[in-house]
Amino acid sequence: MAPLTRNRAKGTVPGELNATYYGQRAGAGLIVTEGSQPSAVGQGYLDTPGFHSPEQLAGWRLAADAVHEGGGHLVAQLMHAGRIAHPDNKNGLESVAPSALQAPGEMVTAEGRTENTVPRALETDEIPGVVEEFVTAAKNAVEAGLDGVEVHSANGYLLHQFLGQSSNQRTDAYGGSPENRARLSIEVTRAVAEAIGADRVGIRISPAHNIQGVLEEDEAETIAAYRTLVDGIADLGLAYLSILADPTSDLVADLKERFGGPVMLNSGFSSVTTLEDVEKILDEGLGDVVAVGREFLANPDLAERWRTGAELNEPDPETFYGGGAEGYTDYPFLSQS
Repeated sequence: MAPLTRNRAKGTVPGELNATYYGQRAGAGLIVTEGSQPSAVGQGYLDTPGFHSPEQLAGWRLAADAVHEGGGHLVAQLMHAGRIAHPDNKNGLESVAPSALQAPGEMVTAEGRTENTVPRALETDEIPGVVEEFVTAAKNAVEAGLDGVEVHSANGYLLHQFLGQSSNQRTDAYGGSPENRARLSIEVTRAVAEAIGADRVGIRISPAHNIQGVLEEDEAETIAAYRTLVDGIADLGLAYLSILADPTSDLVADLKERFGGPVMLNSGFSSVTTLEDVEKILDEGLGDVVAVGREFLANPDLAERWRTGAELNEPDPETFYGGGAEGYTDYPFLSQS
């Protein structure tokens, strides 16, 4: 089950409702949590969970227990939002990024929609602290009973902002060349692997996704940056590399070979991953594991439905983000149909 932001961790603390949601979907086998901030400053959206307070960890223990009771595994996606954020969503804390460049688009706050703010560019001597935030959050996730973590270096968030040519205008060791732009993702991943064990760590990338103002439109620069990133972590023996891109592309095939370990794919960001997509990816050897997102929203027992050829529930887009049990934990199982 792919990471799916739901905005239902009130005050950034997951609770019984969230535990029920994840426990219902334990049949996925492996669940990657919604993007969860490693620190308070790393929060982007309203009511997203974190891994940096005792209250949050207590809530995550409930979720981990529920998933384990159902025979599944739960992995925390550690997502520092960087400039995709607003101070109103995190008690006034400023946002940080590789460069002081405002992201396009708007952020939903408790007061309504507002433009993303201009972030503060991280100083070079602050970057080890960012790495340590990820390390501490990874340790916290394991302490809370989760089975591992996924380092989020995709979708336009902080680590991807460092990778992107348009969002990173630094002139120090973390900007300029493809090697420098990939440096932070490598450092975070290696540090997290050292802290909790590489077999508990995955990483997600989305090369040339061109989202949220992180543009990677120079093909040669993009290829060089992602080859550098994957080459810089390939020796670790990570649990997996998750790539959000066209699974049939030459770059995905190249990165898969370079990584040399399990590769997780899906059918792309803008399309629903169907059973036919899953079968194609696996049958053609494009990837080893398939991440499925939206189909799990309305079908907690999706694996069983696919196994038996049963009809799928239709998800309600009006309940994707925020709210309570409606559109979250009230979709029926086959046994209730």
